[in-house]
Amino acid sequence: MTPKIAIVYYSTYGTNHQMAQVAAEAAEAAGAEVRLRRIRETAPKEVVEGQDAWKHQLESMQDIPEVTVEDMEWADGYFFSAPTRYGTVASQMRAFIDTLGPLWMKGGLADKTFTATTSAQNPHGGQETTLQGLYITAAHWGAVSVPPGYTNQVLFEAGGNPYGYSATAGQFDDKGRAAVRHQSERLVEMTRRIVAGRAEQRQAA
Repeated sequence: MTPKIAIVYYSTYGTNHQMAQVAAEAAEAAGAEVRLRRIRETAPKEVVEGQDAWKHQLESMQDIPEVTVEDMEWADGYFFSAPTRYGTVASQMRAFIDTLGPLWMKGGLADKTFTATTSAQNPHGGQETTLQGLYITAAHWGAVSVPPGYTNQVLFEAGGNPYGYSATAGQFDDKGRAAVRHQSERLVEMTRRIVAGRAEQRQAA
């Protein structure tokens, strides 16, 4: 079975963009059909253009499509990545999540797999609460959470967060890349098992 994975990210300065790219490459290498999608920027234009690094990052992502509700309906599993803001996920990500009500009401988010990564300015900047908040949202969808836990030694070497890899902004290193690859591969494998199980049920019926 070929699981369909949506890699959905928001990035202000580039860290989560890099993490999403690594996740997408790993998912494709693991045999998934992948859509890499970015969250639409909702900050005022004058605010974005007032910071050169923010403006440059937004310009550098113009070739990546913005995520749509259709992408969420298409996917069998989700890999979300966005920075921490005051102990929760960036408002741009929350704004997109808040558009998913109609899809949620018809069950279009249920039984999909879900994992998440994040970043913050410092090692104790709210990463765990951000990831837990995203998993709580996934629980409301009826999604199947797939945190990395401690399923690979690299997770200890890359910070030891069992909820999902978390980077210090601007410091996405080789150990972090290995952790994201593992998390993405794990998502693909768990999604493949669920998709295969559904197919067997349909055949048995």
